[in-house]
Amino acid sequence: MAWQLDLSKLKSFYIKTLRSISCCDLCGANVSNSYLLGYSLPQALLCQDCINDLPYFDQALVSGNLLSWPAIHRALPKIHFEQLFALSPYIYPFNKWLAQMKYLGRFELAPLFSALLCAQWRAMAKNNTLAPVDLVLSVPLHVKKWQLRGYNQAHLIAKCFAKQLALPYDAKLVVRITNNTSQMGKTGIQRRKNLANAFVLQRNLASDIKHVLIIDDVVTTGTTVSEISKLLKQSGVETITLVTVCLTLPKTIS
Repeated sequence: MAWQLDLSKLKSFYIKTLRSISCCDLCGANVSNSYLLGYSLPQALLCQDCINDLPYFDQALVSGNLLSWPAIHRALPKIHFEQLFALSPYIYPFNKWLAQMKYLGRFELAPLFSALLCAQWRAMAKNNTLAPVDLVLSVPLHVKKWQLRGYNQAHLIAKCFAKQLALPYDAKLVVRITNNTSQMGKTGIQRRKNLANAFVLQRNLASDIKHVLIIDDVVTTGTTVSEISKLLKQSGVETITLVTVCLTLPKTIS
């Protein structure tokens, strides 16, 4: 266990060093120790003022589940997951950051997203609003798309999230077997047709896995996670929570 302690100290030293030489990604101010909802954030990209000013959803208002917001529930009519936990609407600066991470390889954004999500999650879990999680998954890429891009942004966020909350994470359970065309610009019906039978599970789940958390970077219709949710429920999972950095708001409330 000594080497694990040394790695922890090394990581802490690395983050402190980054903070001492970093400027805020948004305003250029010096970056120092930062907090959200009373929780320390292991990140070196934003100053405290910019963290405070980010456009978060009010988790307490919806009890950690955006599906309890009627307009959101109506906008996602054919989903197969029970809870939706999103950090922010798909607006600046998150939309800019997500595009940079996806297309420009800004891997340092994954720990930032994870830290913000974890602080929000812990605050809600502390109030017993969120049920304990048995397993964390991420939305997978098809192998050809992974080879082309070189990484899966959802996996990078999920790995950080699960590690920070000490939750079991399985990056290989769900496999995407069809290399579908892009979902961008498609209607809900077109998205569901495009993703039909696109995923498989590598193995059966243990009988004690009842609450699974699936992480994605941005959600528009929830179709992708719904397809994965169908498979999980066939394997005995009872509750599925979708955790995402951003949610594209329906036009009626955007």
